Amino acid sequence: MAQQTQPPARNLTYRLLDTIGLAIVTGQYETQPFPTEAQLAQTHGVSRSVTREAVKMLTAKGLLSARPRQGTVVRPAETWNLFDTDVLRWMLERTFSVDLLRQFSQLRIAIEPEAAALAAQFGGAADLRQIDAGLDRMIAADREADDPLDADIAFHIAILKASRNPFYGQFRDVVATALRTSIRFTNRIKGRNASITDHAAVRDAIVARDPVAARAAMRHLIGDVIELIDRVEGKDGSPTG
Repeated sequence: MAQQTQPPARNLTYRLLDTIGLAIVTGQYETQPFPTEAQLAQTHGVSRSVTREAVKMLTAKGLLSARPRQGTVVRPAETWNLFDTDVLRWMLERTFSVDLLRQFSQLRIAIEPEAAALAAQFGGAADLRQIDAGLDRMIAADREADDPLDADIAFHIAILKASRNPFYGQFRDVVATALRTSIRFTNRIKGRNASITDHAAVRDAIVARDPVAARAAMRHLIGDVIELIDRVEGKDGSPTG
């Protein structure tokens, strides 16, 4: 009989990281002390070394801190690293995530229109081809020949890269992570995929080397998302349906 192998410690660490991180973000430790490493190891059936590594990673993400004579405690939400894609994903998985989608869209409208304007000014031929490829994928997705989420994300990431500004490029993973939830939400409400016309307007302005038009087109595109979220939830932030 073949001997059963154990999962690599690295896989166990990331599995535990995901479990505990989601538990922290969803408030499971708001009314109870955070467990000790020994308790976590026993509860989840892993070694102390796996537990210790997962706790270190959560500490680096701003979710935990170790205090003398108090042990490991959950830190306030305002100290969490929202630009960490794991933290952002866990937050988007919470029951009330639409507020976060709105806040994320507000961040996007401060960043992506300027990235589009920079792409119009500094994007090279290869950058423009990538933007074209993203739009082509969105068109294909409308014919069910591509994945609408991946296509839309590819388009937006191509523009961040085309800005030729490494600081904008650093938002790539954050944008990709949050867009997966945002696009699912908006497409479900609208009953269709993202507007090809609106995305083509951004592409056309960038290709025309018109930063003012590129900025305006991207601002319009993201502004529609914010308006949709507000319309669904109502002005006081509570669901209207």
